[in-house]
Amino acid sequence: MSQPNQGMRYADAGVNIDEADRAVSSIKKLARATFTPSVLTGIGSFGAMYALEGYKKPVLISSADGVGTKLKVAQLANRHTTIGEDLVNHCVNDIAVQGARPLYFLDYFAVGTLDAVVCAEVVAGLARGCKRNGCALIGGETAEMPGFYQPGEYDVAGFIVGAAERSRLLTGDKIKSGDVLLGLPSTGLHTNGYSLARRIFFADLKVDSVVPELGLTVADELLKVHKSYLKPLLAMQEAGLVRGAAHITGGGMTDNIPRVLPKGLGVEIDTKSWPVLPVFESLRERGNVPEDDWRRTFNLGIGMVLVVPAAKLWAAQALLKKQREKSYVIGTVVKGAGVRYV
Repeated sequence: MSQPNQGMRYADAGVNIDEADRAVSSIKKLARATFTPSVLTGIGSFGAMYALEGYKKPVLISSADGVGTKLKVAQLANRHTTIGEDLVNHCVNDIAVQGARPLYFLDYFAVGTLDAVVCAEVVAGLARGCKRNGCALIGGETAEMPGFYQPGEYDVAGFIVGAAERSRLLTGDKIKSGDVLLGLPSTGLHTNGYSLARRIFFADLKVDSVVPELGLTVADELLKVHKSYLKPLLAMQEAGLVRGAAHITGGGMTDNIPRVLPKGLGVEIDTKSWPVLPVFESLRERGNVPEDDWRRTFNLGIGMVLVVPAAKLWAAQALLKKQREKSYVIGTVVKGAGVRYV
């Protein structure tokens, strides 16, 4: 009868517990810097505890997301410090459009072979994003799965929980025909459209190549941080100046604005009312992308759309200016359905 192999260790299967310990040590320090007084447990507990206070009739609002194939660009460029911030800001925006203030965030980081330095760089971005949004990085999971990812590859996802008073929720149900659409500028692609962007740019360029018409490398352009709109959104909401908001992510304005409109209403968008960022013009020309696909794939320079009453437009623009946030009047709410570009 054969004897079992007594010499096989976990490391022989590709899992390095010592490297994981080094990663967790860095994570603890970074996460602790984001903690608020409501966080009742430290990193390492089986479950994270958060004391919800300060609300009379709280509604919890949650979301989960990733950053798509923007990860491929970060991995090709070996630049991992901003991906975490992208992820946090994306998730923050998704719940802020419903009136939520972010409370806490959890991440899932999965890799074939763990590199504690890369992991720490990703988590540093997560911590920075949480800190800037007043959100606690309260926990997460680091999964080392040999054979599942190619060398140098990893995936990261985020889970966010926020809260709002029931009476202060932004549901879009008060939106009316004649309301005005205010567009807030994006920094670039944010976290959507990267599969098409990579196919177009990498057809004849490398990640460190300069794109002549942009004056930046592919990495510099495509790794611009996804912007957080939390502060202007909260200010607009507290002032009673916004009836609805749409985070312009995958699907562009075409798919995202209708998500906040009551039945029987649509919007007209003036396509010449804001400056389309050069990167989107470059992608359109290089890839010969049809206009409808172009508008449905990319944000085209507008990362957030706010729906405000026409009578309060001046006050809304003045408040946004005070917040140092540019805004463009990009369209109006009309009777009908869907998005019409004019």
